[in-house]
Amino acid sequence: MCRSIKQLRNPQALPTDEEIQAAALQFVRKVSGYRVPSRVNRDAFDDAVAEIAESTCKLITRLEKPGIQTAEIALKIPERS
Repeated sequence: MCRSIKQLRNPQALPTDEEIQAAALQFVRKVSGYRVPSRVNRDAFDDAVAEIAESTCKLITRLEKPGIQTAEIALKIPERS
């Protein structure tokens, strides 16, 4: 499942916000079966993407190898409305 999602964890470079967002979007699309959700499902879809992006940021932050300081990580966790 989700073979098109690339591995984001890389000891030499942190993923960008755009890479994390794209991976979260691809995951939600695959799981939900929607490429573009209907208006009725838009909020649930967008919330899921934001939650997965946030969880991904937390995971990558905690998995980083020694040598990359947590303070160097400038990932922005998307705000949910």
